[in-house]
Amino acid sequence: MRRYLLDTNFFIQAHRSYYPLDVAESFWLRTKELAKNGHIISIDKVKKEIYDKASHEDELKIWCGDNLEDEFFNSTDIALPQYIQIVQWVNSKRHQYHDRAIEEFLQADLADPWLVAYAMKENLVIVTYEKSAPDSKKRVKIPEVCNHFGVRFIDTIEMMRELNSKF
Repeated sequence: MRRYLLDTNFFIQAHRSYYPLDVAESFWLRTKELAKNGHIISIDKVKKEIYDKASHEDELKIWCGDNLEDEFFNSTDIALPQYIQIVQWVNSKRHQYHDRAIEEFLQADLADPWLVAYAMKENLVIVTYEKSAPDSKKRVKIPEVCNHFGVRFIDTIEMMRELNSKF
């Protein structure tokens, strides 16, 4: 069974733009079902980003708390060796990226490098809305790190198609 690792933007962009909780209930029911069946997971850093950006009464935060099991957001501790590889690689790209871009990407609580590290460790496909921008100097993007380390990434619709999932 192929498993997918969800980026923070899977939740936030879906809720704010494409599939608002009050309009696209079937998307969120399907997401809950896929999580329950183990097809999709995420990491502790994604949970922190969702919860830290949310107010006390944020709909998305409430939905996550009510619909996703505690085990859905996996600990990134097991991916420390892979994280170190990513840190070393990103730091070696100072000729390509501005120092600020590297510093932002490597912030301790940012999910992005940990997402790639966890996907490397567990052989998962990352689901993200980020698009590749290999000439970017202002931001280190998930797709560039994935491309370097051989981690596959796709968007939400591609994942749903691969899972033969309709909502």
